[in-house]
Amino acid sequence: MKILHILNDGPFALADKIIGLQKGEHAVKIIDLSKKEASYESIVDDIFAHDRVVSW
Repeated sequence: MKILHILNDGPFALADKIIGLQKGEHAVKIIDLSKKEASYESIVDDIFAHDRVVSW
């Protein structure tokens, strides 16, 4: 399963722990919105390209 994690305010302990657990069994991508590096178009493309999306 492909899982996308969108971090609205940057990384934090609980998100890091869950993402770490998921990386062992799934393809995981992380978008950190606090860095403001990703474009709106690429975020939308990633949302539709993944099976599950988690917004923190």
